Amino acid sequence: MDPRRPLGAPFRAAIDDRISGFLLLQTDALGDLQPDLGPLLALTSRLLAGGKRLRPAFCAWGYVAAAGPKDDESPLDAVLSAAASLELLHASALVHDDVMDGSDTRRGDPSAHRQFESLHLADGRLGDPETFGRAGAILLGDLLVMWSVEMLEQAGLPAAVLPGALTIAQAMRTEVTCGQYLDVAAQSRPLGADLDHALAAANRVVEYKSARYTVYRPAQLGAIIGGGSAELVAALAAYGSPLGRAFQFRDDLLGVFGDPELTGKPVGDDLREGKRTVLIAYTMAHTDDAGRRLLTALLGDPDLDATGVASLQQVIVDCGAHEAVETMIATYYDEAISALAEPSISTTGREGLTALAAAAVHRST
Repeated sequence: MDPRRPLGAPFRAAIDDRISGFLLLQTDALGDLQPDLGPLLALTSRLLAGGKRLRPAFCAWGYVAAAGPKDDESPLDAVLSAAASLELLHASALVHDDVMDGSDTRRGDPSAHRQFESLHLADGRLGDPETFGRAGAILLGDLLVMWSVEMLEQAGLPAAVLPGALTIAQAMRTEVTCGQYLDVAAQSRPLGADLDHALAAANRVVEYKSARYTVYRPAQLGAIIGGGSAELVAALAAYGSPLGRAFQFRDDLLGVFGDPELTGKPVGDDLREGKRTVLIAYTMAHTDDAGRRLLTALLGDPDLDATGVASLQQVIVDCGAHEAVETMIATYYDEAISALAEPSISTTGREGLTALAAAAVHRST
């Protein structure tokens, strides 16, 4: 593993190989359910074929931070299998998130529930295609959660570290699910101009829905597997929380201003979905009355057109929200890097985690 290229092609290929191998075993085990299960398994393979692989990378480099670089590939093989299991959990969250948000696309392709809906229509099946699509996607997401547990348990981790690793993974699954509920609950409440309250609510969603399962827990999982000290595990929490927030804030900006060719989602999709992000909280508190009225009228409109998106973008920029969130990203990034000064973190691990931080924050996808 190269600390200068923590998401390089060799690492991604290693994660891809482990996911593909696991899915092949599951496909063979489910042979009696074919051909009916074929579309679900095919969609699973497509869904898991892409992505940034950030969560496995934070896990792998958390391990190196604790254990240092290893000449023996045997421990690293188990670590990479454990790290790859996090992609299944992530895919589950994406599938369920798209159902809840009513998103039509994911990574440039139709979202899972839309693909199941198309399958229903193409086969001329009975019942409502949208209901079938949602049901198929919910079940796919549930299956991916269960498989993420199974893949971690079968990764071949040493018995001495397995209980600690499972405890971290259990916390991660609980936190992201509860964070998702906090997000759903926040979107059901009226917009308000109380910045402190809105920021506190948005930050709590970000911490549990994104930061903890993107950086914080994956890095800690790797460190636990590597036999890291309590001080090192705590340092990775101090690194992961602010970096996870910075990662999500970058996502929030891309969800409003990103290039669809790069993000794989239509521009302004977060506005159509009514996402109550820190960006929106800051805008509501700092724009003028006209901007507030426009935001209240248009945010969450699923039929928001390009003109409406452009109008809201202008409100966000004019009130200084875009610049303020960029400043927050930079501040949280610096805080995360400072946490890596912990002496027990290996030099190679520190280099890899530093490069990963830059990749998580300085991106256009």
